[in-house]
Amino acid sequence: MAATAVQRYFAEFLGTFGLLLFGVGTAEMTLNFSFVSDARYLAISFAFGVVVMAGAFAFGELSGAHFNPAVTISMFVSGKMPRGDLVPYLIAQLLGALLGVEVVLAIAQGTTGRLLSMVQANALTSQGYAGNGAPLNFATSLGAVFLLEVVLTFFFVLVIHRVTRDGSPVKMFAPIAIGFALFLTQLVAIPIDNASINPYRSLAPALIAQVWPTSHWALVEVWLFIVAPIIGGLLAAGVELILSPPPKA
Repeated sequence: MAATAVQRYFAEFLGTFGLLLFGVGTAEMTLNFSFVSDARYLAISFAFGVVVMAGAFAFGELSGAHFNPAVTISMFVSGKMPRGDLVPYLIAQLLGALLGVEVVLAIAQGTTGRLLSMVQANALTSQGYAGNGAPLNFATSLGAVFLLEVVLTFFFVLVIHRVTRDGSPVKMFAPIAIGFALFLTQLVAIPIDNASINPYRSLAPALIAQVWPTSHWALVEVWLFIVAPIIGGLLAAGVELILSPPPKA
């Protein structure tokens, strides 16, 4: 039996909540670990990959398990979702993302020692590029980061299109492919810009981090991490329409 509209939207809310809770949570709670940065990048990448895989298995049959407005807009453009679901999906995902980051913030504020100051310093692991007061670890130019986010999101969303399409021989394994694709994008992008690939992955921390005046840079730079992933998703929709054009009426 097909899922109701309420079930679809609630599934998107829950899945995006989990993605931000566990992904951002891992990024924040490992800030003061003593292991080397390479191991931390691996842990965060693994967390994002595993949580999107688990969410896809749990909610895929209900909503398609987008958890990402770049995915939703791409699916909408390629005609793979009901037209009336676009705005409710985007709203449900935003609310889930904000709640997930709020929970991470609440946990961080209950800690002692230097963890909270480190959480503040990186604006809840917001994404960034060189300039506008961003921390010094963001040493890559705006143009290079824009290109990175477009290309990686294109790859990620195209994998989703291909493994979830009607008639795909690997559709039952789609969550595994999607999880590993996200894992790979995180491995590449985290050392450069903290890895967005998802506009709400960036918007939610940037908004909530405004509780600290030192985090204004995150809100100034967040536009890139909204626009670039959406462009990547649109490019993926275009390629998918070429590879698997819809049947003629």
